[in-house]
Amino acid sequence: MSETIVNIGMMSFAHMHASSYAVCVNDMPEARLAGIADEDPARGKQMAARFDTRSFGSYEDLLGAGIDAVIVCSENSKHRRLVELAASAGKHVLCEKPLSTTLEDGLAMIDTCRAKGVKLMTAFPVRYAPPMIDVKGMVMTGQLGDILAVSGTNRGKNPDGWFTDMTLAGGGAVMDHTVHVADVMRWITGAEITEVYAEIDNLIFGKDYDDMASLTLGFSSGVFGSIDPSWSRPKSFPFWGDVTLEVVGTNGVVGVDCFSSAMNLYSDKTGSHTYEYWGGSIDAGLIKSFVDSVANDTPVEITGEDGLAAVEVVLAAYESAKRKQPVKLPLN
Repeated sequence: MSETIVNIGMMSFAHMHASSYAVCVNDMPEARLAGIADEDPARGKQMAARFDTRSFGSYEDLLGAGIDAVIVCSENSKHRRLVELAASAGKHVLCEKPLSTTLEDGLAMIDTCRAKGVKLMTAFPVRYAPPMIDVKGMVMTGQLGDILAVSGTNRGKNPDGWFTDMTLAGGGAVMDHTVHVADVMRWITGAEITEVYAEIDNLIFGKDYDDMASLTLGFSSGVFGSIDPSWSRPKSFPFWGDVTLEVVGTNGVVGVDCFSSAMNLYSDKTGSHTYEYWGGSIDAGLIKSFVDSVANDTPVEITGEDGLAAVEVVLAAYESAKRKQPVKLPLN
C-alpha cells in the first residue's frame, strides 16, 4: 500500500449515505476529507463543521483546492453534471448509486471519465459485506455446484424527501433499491442479466411514485432470479430495511442477511424499540477500495459499466411494467 495521502472532497450531502462515507474517510489514515461543497450552503457548512473540514462556496472552488478525488452524493438526476465537472477537473470519482437515471447520462459519464483519464467507481457497498464475499467464494470454488437460481431483497422504509420526486430521483423504490441487489447478483454469478419482467405499483402510499415491485430476471448463464426492492417497511419499523440473498445450486443452498448482526434495544428512556446494528461497516470497505485504487493507480473494483448495468435493469423493469411483458437486455 502506498503511503500517499488521498485528499477527498465531498460533492453534495443530499444523499443519506454521504455522512457514512465522510466518517469512513476521516477514519482512514491514508485519506483526508479535504472539503465539502453543496448546493445547499447551510447544509454544506453544517457538514463541514461536523466533520472538521473546510466548506467551499461552489463545486468549482472545491475542485480547484488541490484534491485528488471526489465522492458524489447529490440527487440521482444531478450525478451526470457533477461527475463530468469533476472529471473535467482531473479528479477521480466515486459516484453514489444509481449511477444515473437514464442510459444517455450513464454512458456520457463513463465516456467523459475515460476521455479525461480519471477513475469512475460506482458505490455498491454490498459487495463488501463479509457474508456476500463468502458466498462469492463458495460460487467461484464450486462448493454450491452449478448455480440454478438467485433471489434477493432490498426492502426498506420510504426515505421520502427528494427520493419521491421523480424529477430528482428518476423513479421510486425500484430506482432506489433494485440496483444493489442486481449488482451483487451479477458479481456473484458472473453472468449478465438478459431479461427482466416486473410488476410495479404504488400500493402503500398511493402517491405518484412506485413503492412496491417484484422483478423476475433471466441471466446469460441460464440462471433465473427475483428481486423485491419495495419500500414496504413502516415508519415505526426498528431498522431501515434489509439486503438479503439466497443462492440455489446443485450442491446446496446458501442464504445471506447482510444486516442480521444486530441487537434489539427496548428503551424506557425513549419509549421505542430499535434494531442496533453492530456488524462491520460495508461503507468502510467501499471507501477503502476507492482510496486504494486512487493511491496505487489501479483499476476500481466496481466500474461505471457495473453501475450502468444495474441502471439498465431498473429501466427495463419500468418498461416491462408499462408493457406488461418481459424486456430483453441490453437496452437499445
